[in-house]
Amino acid sequence: MELRQPSSLAELDGADGLALAGGTDLVPLLRDGLVEAETLVDVRAVVPRGIDGGTIGAGTTLAELEVDPESPQALREACALAASPQLRSMGTIGGNLLQATRCWYWRLKYPCFLHGGSTCHARQGAHREHAIFGNEHCASAHPSDPAAALLSLGTTLRTDRRELPLADLYRLPTEDDRDVTALEPGELILELEVPKPEASTYLKAMDRTRFTFALVGVAAARFGSETKIALAGVAPIPWLLESADDLDRATPLPGTAYKVDLARALVRRALDALA
Repeated sequence: MELRQPSSLAELDGADGLALAGGTDLVPLLRDGLVEAETLVDVRAVVPRGIDGGTIGAGTTLAELEVDPESPQALREACALAASPQLRSMGTIGGNLLQATRCWYWRLKYPCFLHGGSTCHARQGAHREHAIFGNEHCASAHPSDPAAALLSLGTTLRTDRRELPLADLYRLPTEDDRDVTALEPGELILELEVPKPEASTYLKAMDRTRFTFALVGVAAARFGSETKIALAGVAPIPWLLESADDLDRATPLPGTAYKVDLARALVRRALDALA
């Protein structure tokens, strides 16, 4: 395997290979054979790192964000609740947004829908940690806490090719396209533009008290009279609610019905905190 280390975007342009920054998600995927690559491209010298007001470089680590006093509270809390201190000190916010699913059927290389098969094995198998929304084709649950926080904050992304709302980064998999992001091949997230709300928070229910993925995560952000709510751990992508009443539209599997009750309780607590 070849490792390339470009020093500028111009040098990166047209380069083949998988982008590598913190590597906390990609390296285990390569080790387990879930991702294959002949070339890795170390983008740490290319992707901006640091926080300047509402602009966050995609190379900024979760550890840096969790202690930044100018970042919205929801983002700080989501980063602080994600993974272990060691992983937060390595993992970048850009990479965190693109995390692969933790669904064990996908991780064990079952011929599931995301792997190009015709079946979501979780629907008939063990699925306690899986989705309650958007699960018609795939019942996996997106693992990122910061993604839900940034979604509630109305974040905009800048890549090396375009600008797009964070909400447009994600897409539910379909028969024609099994990918859950809208990035083009080789497209690289460079910066995030994060609006500053009047108040925000992130709450998380998990099996352990620390260092595990969300069963349900709830981010809420208030801008004037409008409050945005986004969920982690409940759909193949971070999930934006139009209102708390949207939970009535959940489509849980038998083993995930408890997540609806968790989400209701956390949404209620989050809205109370903003009030």
